[in-house]
Amino acid sequence: MSGYSTIEVDTGRMCMTDITSQVRRIVKDSGVTDGICVVFSKHTTAGITINENADPDVQTDMLHGLDMAFPDRPEFRHMEGNSYAHLRTSCVGPSTSVIVSDGDLVLGTWQGIYLCEFDGPRHRKVLVKVVEG
Repeated sequence: MSGYSTIEVDTGRMCMTDITSQVRRIVKDSGVTDGICVVFSKHTTAGITINENADPDVQTDMLHGLDMAFPDRPEFRHMEGNSYAHLRTSCVGPSTSVIVSDGDLVLGTWQGIYLCEFDGPRHRKVLVKVVEG
């Protein structure tokens, strides 16, 4: 596989979307059996994280915690009015890397890969690159 693959996601206002199955499909289709998979958001108000995918309350709690840590504040000067989203994205980060072994992602039992939307609703693009190694 050359280049990278793109996952497109339509998001809500503030949400976490599980993209693990799409990333797994890209890894499988790549033919790479051992290497690394990089998942990257091209957006400054949407991040990528790995977290629990068994209990949806974890996602709710994470979003609530980020909202409390980075609320919208009248002192923010960014003209678009979404500085809180930029802060949350910088905290979460724009990407994650996952080991690939035996042609699959090496994730823990409860782990999933999430696109974190902090300024939706939006149409987002997530890039996935699988590298043999």
